[in-house]
Amino acid sequence: MLNRIQKALSACGISEWRVMDRTESTTELFFVRKQLDTRRIKDTRKYLVTVFRKAEKDGKELRGETSVTLLESMDDARIEQELSGAYYAAQFALNPGYDLPDAVQAPEVKKTGFLAEKPMQETADIMTKALFAADCRTDSFVNSAEIFVSKTSSRVITSYGTDVSWTDATVKGEYVVQCKEPEDVELYYEFEYGECEPEALTKEVAESLSFASDRARAQKILKTGEYDLLLSADSLPEVLSYYLSRANAEMVFPGYSDWKPGQDVQEAADGEALDLTLLPKAPYNDEGLPMRPLRLLENGKLNAYYGSTRFCRYLGIEPTGNFRRFACGNPGTESFADMKKKPGLWAVSFSDFQMDDFSGHFGGEIRLAYLLDGEKAIPVTGGSVNGNLLEAQKHLRFSKERYVSAGYEGPYAVRIPSVAVAGSDSDE
Repeated sequence: MLNRIQKALSACGISEWRVMDRTESTTELFFVRKQLDTRRIKDTRKYLVTVFRKAEKDGKELRGETSVTLLESMDDARIEQELSGAYYAAQFALNPGYDLPDAVQAPEVKKTGFLAEKPMQETADIMTKALFAADCRTDSFVNSAEIFVSKTSSRVITSYGTDVSWTDATVKGEYVVQCKEPEDVELYYEFEYGECEPEALTKEVAESLSFASDRARAQKILKTGEYDLLLSADSLPEVLSYYLSRANAEMVFPGYSDWKPGQDVQEAADGEALDLTLLPKAPYNDEGLPMRPLRLLENGKLNAYYGSTRFCRYLGIEPTGNFRRFACGNPGTESFADMKKKPGLWAVSFSDFQMDDFSGHFGGEIRLAYLLDGEKAIPVTGGSVNGNLLEAQKHLRFSKERYVSAGYEGPYAVRIPSVAVAGSDSDE
């Protein structure tokens, strides 16, 4: 198929191109309560072809690019038609010219470990048992669940000499927990791991079932005011993603971010100065760029920009690729148990929690939170959180406990002081 694609590219007069050849095998399990409802096994192979087109305007070089997905079932005429159409469309997506990535050639990088080396069904069975191991409560239960175990093989070849390949494996899924009394409520959760992690999944589900039970009896008694806010699990990396966005070359080049390397972008006062490191999920990205860990923030100061080849070239820096995972290296100053002993609001579930990369505002509507009075944790629902990281970042305090997910590893929770909260009375 690669030979057919290269032949078609030549026939279309396309001299600059990139092909991502990806094969994926997946075992999918669907459950209703604890009963297996559907099992699927899928094998797919797709070729994502990116074509580049040069042009010139007012004496300045421009470059456009368009991508198209090709399948082995397509005949040669259809392949040429798709590529010709993509090349035609590229003239309408022109940007300032830039040099394509340097050529990289290396042997295949194979992922090792249980998930990559064992049969997918074996992993699926282990994670199924782990998911339902915590489903033993009388007041809440797992309503439905889906588990996907996949193995992928990727190869990037280009007209400019790159030829790299690697393998990967993941296990991910989603589940809904339900509690019917005193109020019928459902909470939705997702998970993803780069290794077989049954203990972590069991712990997640157990916590989710507890949250569902508390949400069913949560009261609408939250008063409007300012609270010391505790954010945990996936809400914490969502807030910290602000720093990743502001350091991305795609934000810096057009002037949306004015951050400079060496700048103290946090200005921590009595809080913890941030240490953030970007982590690769694979040895190469879809451009064929080698992906290596990159220290982004050190002691609250910006260490480097990062981004795709195009925008890094615009800034005159070496392309790093974009990252989908990061680590917060802060060790934490107190246990989460001690953090909950202080008055505040621990928000654990939102209907739509968001972080604004431009203004620094974060917030969402509260589905479940715990009102902390120094002695008790009272389940509450209703109202919303509306904070600003630029105001709060000087005073961040992290928990000693750690948390690991598909896109983040670092402290489990953070305390953000004096965050505006609209009480549940504002819902009425």
